[in-house]
This record gives sequence, structure tokens and C-alpha cells, in this order.
Amino acid sequence: LLHRGACGCCHCIFEPHTCSGSGNGAHGTCASSVSLRVTSAGVARGRTGGGRVMNLDDYPLVSDWITRHEADLVVHTGKVDIGQRISTALVGIAHYELTIPFERLKIAPVRTGLAPDEGITSGSNSIEHSGAAVRLAAATLRDGLMKIAAAQFGGTPAEWTLRDGHLVLPRTNQSVAIVELFDQLDPATPVDHAALPRVAGPDDAPLPKLPMRGMAGMVTGRFTFVHDLTAPGMMHARMIRPPHANARLDHIPQKAVDRVAQAGLHLIRDGSFVALAGPREWPVVQAAVRLEQTCVWSSGQGLSETDIHTVLRTVPAQTFAVIDGKPQTAPPAPALVDPDLTAQYARPYQMHAALGPSAAMALWTGERLLIKSHSQGIYALRDSIADSLDLDPGQVDITHVPGSGCYGHNGADDVAFEAGLIARALPDTPVLAKWTREQEHAWEPYAPAMAVSLAAKLSQDGQLQCLSADVFSDTHRGRPRPGANRAGPSRLLSNHLRETPIGPNPASPNMGAHAGMHRNLDPVYDIPEKRLVKNLVPGLVHRTSAMRCLGAATNVFAIEGFMDELAVRQGVDPFAFRQAQLSDPRARAVLERLEQEIATRPEPGGTGGRGIAYAQYKNQMTRVGICVDLEANDRAEICLTRAVIVADAGRVVDMDGLHAQLEGGFIQGASWALYEAVTWDRDGITSRDWDSYRVIRFDEVPPIEVIVIERPDCPSVGAGEASPGPAIAAIANAIHAATGIRMRKMPFTPDAIMQQAMQD
Repeated sequence: LLHRGACGCCHCIFEPHTCSGSGNGAHGTCASSVSLRVTSAGVARGRTGGGRVMNLDDYPLVSDWITRHEADLVVHTGKVDIGQRISTALVGIAHYELTIPFERLKIAPVRTGLAPDEGITSGSNSIEHSGAAVRLAAATLRDGLMKIAAAQFGGTPAEWTLRDGHLVLPRTNQSVAIVELFDQLDPATPVDHAALPRVAGPDDAPLPKLPMRGMAGMVTGRFTFVHDLTAPGMMHARMIRPPHANARLDHIPQKAVDRVAQAGLHLIRDGSFVALAGPREWPVVQAAVRLEQTCVWSSGQGLSETDIHTVLRTVPAQTFAVIDGKPQTAPPAPALVDPDLTAQYARPYQMHAALGPSAAMALWTGERLLIKSHSQGIYALRDSIADSLDLDPGQVDITHVPGSGCYGHNGADDVAFEAGLIARALPDTPVLAKWTREQEHAWEPYAPAMAVSLAAKLSQDGQLQCLSADVFSDTHRGRPRPGANRAGPSRLLSNHLRETPIGPNPASPNMGAHAGMHRNLDPVYDIPEKRLVKNLVPGLVHRTSAMRCLGAATNVFAIEGFMDELAVRQGVDPFAFRQAQLSDPRARAVLERLEQEIATRPEPGGTGGRGIAYAQYKNQMTRVGICVDLEANDRAEICLTRAVIVADAGRVVDMDGLHAQLEGGFIQGASWALYEAVTWDRDGITSRDWDSYRVIRFDEVPPIEVIVIERPDCPSVGAGEASPGPAIAAIANAIHAATGIRMRKMPFTPDAIMQQAMQD
């Protein structure tokens, strides 16, 4: 369960929250919280033309990003920390620019109406968005305060230097604290997009290790997650679910309704949405179990049990050619004729399976709905909830409070809306609503099942001349964000169940570059001819949305498995075959370093095998090469024995954070590869606990070595989703090296390996 990490803050009241300087907050941004651009030329993502940072267009002032509270400076962000250390990295950026001690730098709560609206914390974009804004704001603040210091105490701004959060005029030894001068800067001072970062002098100490914010509270058990919130007069709530997504409530027997009332509990019903609320949690839990057993449901046609991968490839799809990572409306080219090699790869439905089921707290004052949620997109959720309840967005206030860890769209948004529905029925009463473990496994939006068909033609000298790739999937874009046809409300689970339902609506294709199912479909290799096709197959068995990496995990697994097949087919070393198709010097350097590293480690013997894989997330973020050693016994049980990761993420600010992201991504990828699959039958989801939905366990995690190629003069790039895809592929390639069996469908369970062996 190592990859189900968490991070958060401990404030738990509904009144507006101000930074108290307690150091318990842990808010921030996405899984790219490890590095920082230091050049001033601008980046492609997070910036508009002319080197402008996009989020500074809407929040152009220094005071939008950095404020003062007593003796501390407070960093503001619209991104949220979900355990990926973004708050740690943002504080590190401010510390680097201003030299203020870490204990004097705080992170403001991420709350609608107060925090910058930076969209959804996703896509490993946070350092390039929030990080760039905070850096420029801090640099602008520093330059402005140097001018103020020069005007008051003498010298020129260029003569003043920084030391431990103080401005110092060396020739006079005059010193003044940045915090003391802060209020003299005009609050309307705009962020200078051309502000240059601080250049460390020869006498400056190197950037120290960044202490992870909130870690002490987690280790000692004092950390407060959204599940732990409390408030005077609070009610606990539990939802009663249908057997499956197609079932609807026929009726609740009157005797059951009477028992609820006699127990002093509140029954809330809106169509097929049913919930109980009461002042004590355990009685509510018990009563919800009893009530669910008495409810009479109309099951409809049940859930389809047709093989999902057969459905993906046979039902009509919306089809788009993908060129340079972006879908086109023009029809794709015809399939290859007489390819030299074809292969089909697949992924089942998989779930986020956060350690703690989703939860939220809500209070309806009669005028405003105040919500505490672990959503990764509080502004989009605010607007969707307001639309659902016919409220103005200004009447809905959402503060991010961390849950138990989730990279992607789990049940956080759904339960926030449900807490709001219940709170509306119980005015002036705080309501803490929680999903059960079974509900989380059965009702969260899943990562969609995927299928990838590959075909290749080789040149006479064995080079990859032409690659054809067709990817098939349902939508990866199920987050509740406003759009046509009430798109936001239509993506909230309980809106489907209400008396007057909203949605679900048919999925629309994601036409962004390297987005959704076509993320990393375009190989990073130099291939003269490429035919890449995206096939959206909407409205399949289960509700789906974004999970870490989106389509990249499956696409990288397919492409890197296929590259291995091509190398083996020709008897070529897998490193040499990949290097022959790469002109990017940094990609080549990653593979060269990986090859050098594993050459010093003993190769697996006997029933062991070694596999490698390489990928660059979104073809523009962190470059990662992975080698996996494993053993396979005669029962086809796989034991991972070593993983070596080499990565290039540009300039690194939080090295520990980068290591954690790469290690955690490998562990999650290994869990997907070897264990995880959603199961169901006609009557509903059957993988509702940790036995029926298996994840990797502590004793199954191998030693992981991470080597980072530091690029201090290069832009920082996202790293949080860079390693799962190549982890899956390296494991599959290592299984082939150990057994001769080519696994092309996750998970690689003993039964699946034995079945593939029989087919081979």
C-alpha cells in the first residue's frame, strides 16, 4: 500500500481560515513538485507567448502569491497537496529566492474565493504553473524590497544582498529583515515576468534538504485528514447505494422508515439517493447496513458481462488521427499492409483504491454551502455543485482538506456533493459524510479499460521504419467541470440517482495534445512513418475518469513491450535497439546511464529475468529509464528483486520529493502490472475489499535505486506520472526474459501467465 500516500492540513472549522503559523498546513500542487525552472525565457506549458506565465494573467500581483502574516511570509497557490510534496517544493522555491528560514514560510489553505484559481491539480503541471508564479512573485518582491532598502538606508539596489531572510549592505553591515520591509511594498505591485532568479554566490551554502511539510504529524498520529474533522453539533452521514449503477430504488418499507425515526436518525431521500444522518457515527453505520438490506430495488438489465476488450475493439467508436500528440478531425490513414510484427496490449478497469474511503464535511447556513473536501479541483467542483443545487457559485465555498492520498479522480467530488445534499436537508448542522470501503471500491470512477493494437514495418537494416498504433478506450475525463449540457453536474454520481436526474451525458473526445487515452501514444523514438489513431468508445460498463498517467500507463506499456519484441525478434540488445531510434541526447544519456548502472549489478540467474523500458511523460516532461530484475517460480508467481530508475527531470529543487515520486510511481505501476483488476458480474461489482481487489504489499516491493541526472541549467519538468508506464513495461519484459512468455494484458497474475503459456 505504499503508493496510497497522503498529506494535508489540520484545520477543521467552517469559519474563514487564516494562516496561524502553526506549521501544520500541507497544501500545494500536483505531482510535479520536485523541480523549478531558473531561466527567464519561459516554458511551453503554463506560459503564453512572450514568456508570460498564464496564471499570472488572472492573478498578476505579488500579493496574489505571497503575503505577510505576523513574522511569517505566506505562499498562496491554487493547487493542492495530495502527498506529492508540492507545498514543500513551493516553500523551497520561496526560500531559495528570499533566503527566509523554512519555519518562517507558510502555505495558505487552498480555498475557493481566496486561493488563485489554477484549475485541477493534475497532469504533473504544478511546478510549471504555481512554481513559476511563486518564483517570479518572490523575485519581484526581492527586487522591490532592495529598492526600498536602498532608498531608506543608502547604497544602490544592486549593492544589497540576501542572507537568512535579511537584506544586507556589505560595505556598511547594514541589515534589515525582509518581513519588516514587506508592508512597504505597494500591494498593487505587479509580478515582473522578466524578473530573474537569485544567483547563488560563491559563499552561499547549497540548498538544504527540504523537510516535508506535515510529516511529523503523520508519523506521530497527530495529523488531521478530512475523515477526522469535527465541529460542534456535527452529524455523521452514510449513503445507501443501489446494487449497481443501473439499479434504482423502488421503495423503502414503512417499517424501516419508522425504525430510523425511532432511533433518532434522519432519513434523506431524493429519488434513488438515500442517506442516513445522526449524532453518533457507529449507530449511523449500523442503521445504514440494516436499511440497505430492507430497500427494494429495480435492477433493470444489470451489468453487461461481455468481455470488455472484445467490446472495445468491436463497437462503433469516434476515431481520430493523432499527429504530433494531438487528435485531428481528418480521418486516419489506412492500416499497414503486411506488417513485419503485430501485437495487442490491454489493461482492465482499475481503481484508485485510496487507503481511506472518500469523505467530506458540509454546512448549509441557509445562504451559503460551506464544504471541506479532498477534491483536486475545488473551483470546478464548486461551480458544478452550485449548478446542481441551483445556487450561485458565490454561495458555495470549498476548502481543500487532504484525504488519504489519490492521484486522479476518485470519489472525493461525489461525496462532497452528497455531503452538500444532506446538509441542505439539515440546515445549520455540520455534516461529515463518509463512503464505506465497499462503496469506494464499487462506486468511484475507474481508470477505463484500454486496448492498444500495434503493427510495425522494419527497414532492411533492422530500423523501425513505420509504426501503426490504435488505442481504444472510454473517457479519461469524468471530472465534474462546467461545460455544455450541464457537464459538471452530469458527472456527479448522485445526480444520476436523484428524482430529477442530471446525466450521465455521453463522453466527448479530448482533443488536447497528449491528453486522455492518447497520452504517450506518439512514441519518443525517431520513426520515419507513424500512423496513430485514437478510438473513443463511450458509454461502456462502468463510469470512468482520470487516474494517474491517464492513457500513458497503457500506451507506454504497449510501445515499450513492442520495442522489446522487435529487439528480441532481431536478436538485438534492447538498449542498442532503442538507442538506434533516438536522437534526443538527454534520452540517450538516460539509457546510457541505466546501462552503466545495471552492468555493475549481477544479472538474475536460474529462473530470473531482467527487463528494461524507457519513456518521457507526455513526450516533454521527465525522462525515465527503468530496469527490473525478477524471479518466476514453477507456479508462475513473480517476485520482484530489484528496480533501478534513472531519471532526468531538469533542475531539481526537492530531491527527496523527486525520489519519492519516482519510487511511488514504480510501486503503483508494479501493483497495476501484477495484481489490480476490477471484477463484476450481472449483479454488481465483486471487487469490494482488499482481498478481491488485490494491491501490492510491503513485502512484495523490491529494493528501488534511483539515480537522477541533474540538469541545473535546464527547465524543471513534471515527474509525478513519469515512472508507472515504464515500470509496467520493464516488468513485462523481465517476465519474458525469465520465462519466454510475452505478457500483453495486465495484470500478470500466475493464472494469466499460465494461460498465456498454453496459448504460446
